[in-house]
Amino acid sequence: MSQITIEGGKPLAGRVDLKGAKNLVTKAMVASLLGETPSRLLDVPHISDVEVVANLLNLHGVSITHDAATGDMMLDPSNVEQARMVDIDAFAGSSRIPILFCGPLLHRLGEAFIPGLGGCEIGSRPVDFHFDVLREFGAVIEKLPGGTRLSAPHGLKGTKISLPYPSVGATEQVLLTATTAEGKTELTGAAIEPEIIDLISILQKMGAMISVDTDRTIRIEGVKELKGFTHRAIVDRNEAASWAAAALATGGDIFVAGANQVDMMTFLNVFRKVGGQFDIQTDGIRFYHPGSELQPVVIETDVHPGFMTDWQQPLVVALTQANGLSIVHETVYEQRFGFTEALRKMGANIQIYRECLGGHPCRFGQRNFNHSAVISGPTELRGADIVVPDLRGGFSHVVAALAAKGTSRVSNVQLISRGYEKFLDKLEGLGADFEFKA
Repeated sequence: MSQITIEGGKPLAGRVDLKGAKNLVTKAMVASLLGETPSRLLDVPHISDVEVVANLLNLHGVSITHDAATGDMMLDPSNVEQARMVDIDAFAGSSRIPILFCGPLLHRLGEAFIPGLGGCEIGSRPVDFHFDVLREFGAVIEKLPGGTRLSAPHGLKGTKISLPYPSVGATEQVLLTATTAEGKTELTGAAIEPEIIDLISILQKMGAMISVDTDRTIRIEGVKELKGFTHRAIVDRNEAASWAAAALATGGDIFVAGANQVDMMTFLNVFRKVGGQFDIQTDGIRFYHPGSELQPVVIETDVHPGFMTDWQQPLVVALTQANGLSIVHETVYEQRFGFTEALRKMGANIQIYRECLGGHPCRFGQRNFNHSAVISGPTELRGADIVVPDLRGGFSHVVAALAAKGTSRVSNVQLISRGYEKFLDKLEGLGADFEFKA
């Protein structure tokens, strides 16, 4: 496992530049499979999740060129073909993105093979629901020892689907499948995150007929053919919030180039309540600690436009320095507080509870999931040896090490490269004191 040794206690200061959102660019790459002509995607970050999707697309005959410096990516699907199962299976466990290949491959080839899926262990993200959705469109599902084979002997037909929870992944699955399905599809209870709307924008550029209503209903009228697209990816709001939390936790001052106020309004309100300050500029947002005492807050994560689950982990580190009791009620993933064990090892006072400690009960209540946290501060963080458990939790551990007194050794940091481009270069540019060992 790769490891960085960090000397903490030094405020982060400087500038970081963002590219496109991890949660959009990988889905946009999959969408290129639906086009009859090449697509161009701009501001694609050089991260491992992008590499996984690029490799899977290459296996299926999509020609890809990616300028890592500019982020300009060209995708040519003119020679799409079925890949060998053994080759696809080599990527099993690397990402959950392959499940979204199902609809496009069924349209282009009439069949698809999906390997076992991986991703961060932060809660249940079952793929069976994706398969249930695809069955509604007419797909035939066959479970195999190495994964799942899908076919569409009678083609894919539009349908009505109601989501019990506004799942981002399920919404993406419906969008990528329905756009070229025969007839109309109506999706109720859909996710409406900015990345979802950006994906809809891409599909519309390709020729899709999609409308979004205010009641979370998406209607798709299937078309026979789509063309390629040219699109600049939405900026990664999760990375922007991560660096903002790092500035607050370390007493620093970071300008996040590309950060967009509209997509971060809920985060900005909480950031200000805690005591952080920000200046919104035309080309980004400056986040900084004003030097005054931080205040405790109560946060409930939720689907957009609520407080994103990916925002709470880095912010929890800053809340360890707030004067009083903060409460975080996690309602999106039921196992997302595993990262706090390392923070407690470093001196943080954090208690985890099964009860819903927010303003209202959630779907995890009375189900024995540890999904609420109480953070008592301020507490002095001390250096420790830590193993990164997942993407966002790993970033939080690095932030804690940077804020702590003394030396920390953080292992398994390669996981952070799944969603943060040039992570170590950015730390160096912000003045962090660390050494990296592959």
